[in-house]
Amino acid sequence: MMKYLNVITALIAINLLFFFVSQSIIGHRLDPLELYFPKNEHAGIWQFFTHMFMHGGIFHLLMNMFGLWMFGTPLAKIWGKTRFLIFYFTTGIGAAIFYTSINYYRFDTIYSQLTNAGLSTADIQAMFDKSAYPPSIISEETFVQFYQIMHSPMVGASGAIYGILVAFGTMFPNTKLMFIFLPFPIAAKYFIPALIALDLFLGLTGFSIFGGSISIAHFAHVGGALVGFLLVMFWRKKPSRSNFIQ
Repeated sequence: MMKYLNVITALIAINLLFFFVSQSIIGHRLDPLELYFPKNEHAGIWQFFTHMFMHGGIFHLLMNMFGLWMFGTPLAKIWGKTRFLIFYFTTGIGAAIFYTSINYYRFDTIYSQLTNAGLSTADIQAMFDKSAYPPSIISEETFVQFYQIMHSPMVGASGAIYGILVAFGTMFPNTKLMFIFLPFPIAAKYFIPALIALDLFLGLTGFSIFGGSISIAHFAHVGGALVGFLLVMFWRKKPSRSNFIQ
């Protein structure tokens, strides 16, 4: 069993290292490693990978690492180290691409609304610089969304964790899961789809069950789940000679 835990332990250790170096030694998050919207001046292609090792707080970090350990360990045992790492990073990067694509659509929709109303590129940039908006053209809610897409980075391994959740639910559908906020155990095949559906609902509506001060990249979760599901299905149809998927 220990050889299967090694890859999980290594990922957890790397995430812990990045968190405590950035928070304790540097005193803040490492902006160049977080995932920024491509039109932001701080954006870089490497961030589709490095954002997975950055977290917004200790609770965010611990929840992701607990999910990695709890649901990733049986998958690593079945797949082996190499295939597990391929799955982990593919779902994490895929989640970031999906999240960015959704943001591109939302950003362009608002941008078109502004340009169709007669605003120039300089006018829109001035909106960002002054954190002000023309209320006759867009609402405060729309401007906040527009501003956050451009300036708020996305961090965390949650996309990869959701991919792992889907893989676990697909391969161990009848495993009963018990959570603090649920008074009874529920099978993975019911709980995990319900969790993803909730993320999709929250992403589409913008509703926050934790309050407006906490920003959650729901579409990164959905993207990681989608990529994870597709990858598991692909591997099942084309198993390797090592018989990783059983």
